[in-house]
Amino acid sequence: MRRWLILSLVLLGACRGGAVMPGPPVPLANDSIQDLRTGQVLTPEELAVRLSRAPRLIVGEQHDHPGHHAVQLWLLQAMATQRAQGSLLLEMLTPEQQPRVEALQGAPQALPNDLPRALAWAPGWDWALYGPLVRYALPQPFPLWAANLDPSEIRDIYRKAPVLRGKHSNAAPVREELLRQVRDSHCGLLPESQMSAMLAVQQQRDRRMAERLLAAPTPAVLFAGAFHARKDVGVPVHVRDLEPSHGVVVLMLAQKGVPVSPASADYVWYGATLPEKDYCAQMRP
Repeated sequence: MRRWLILSLVLLGACRGGAVMPGPPVPLANDSIQDLRTGQVLTPEELAVRLSRAPRLIVGEQHDHPGHHAVQLWLLQAMATQRAQGSLLLEMLTPEQQPRVEALQGAPQALPNDLPRALAWAPGWDWALYGPLVRYALPQPFPLWAANLDPSEIRDIYRKAPVLRGKHSNAAPVREELLRQVRDSHCGLLPESQMSAMLAVQQQRDRRMAERLLAAPTPAVLFAGAFHARKDVGVPVHVRDLEPSHGVVVLMLAQKGVPVSPASADYVWYGATLPEKDYCAQMRP
């Protein structure tokens, strides 16, 4: 109970629209944080200090996990006590929305009451979860960048996939793992004839996020889904193809009982286990 009370207070402060500095640290309670490279267990404060040194950081989330969104907001605030933030990038924003974001970025006036409408926020991203983070970020001096593709770009890729250049992103193990994930995410119901197109969309999303992350003012932080964040198959693979000398640090937010491999991330924050949902139920005939 104390853990969620503190997280609620952090979120409440963010909703007021100001630049909230971290109060009490997010307590570990039943959470655990680990450096996957050494096995060392870290406190939230120790993690924030280490992550603040990274020029480019990717945080992988489970989109519907409330605890992940609370941790992301706290991390931004905690790292701000260590250095000035350079930029924040969101998978949830597209290029079409970028002018709307910039019109509100750092504006002296209060944010609109209907902020989701002002941003043309996509209903597929639960505003109740993402709203506090966006409301915190918009008044800040650092830019908030779109990191995804526009729907029209996705349609074009689906119809005719562009050539993806890079030995790392085209490696067989990367493509095979992504194809497995596409099958699983569509509950095994996607026709094989559509698999290559879906793979192309997934990889072009990763390529766009990598391009934006490399172009963003540093220190840059990207919040994206866990598969996009993975070091072995996601955005970091494309960063290696585009700019081999520019590494990224990956923090994976995960549920307890779902192990994260050192090949996938540098750090893992294991949090609450949510009740299982049958996402495939509505897809079954």
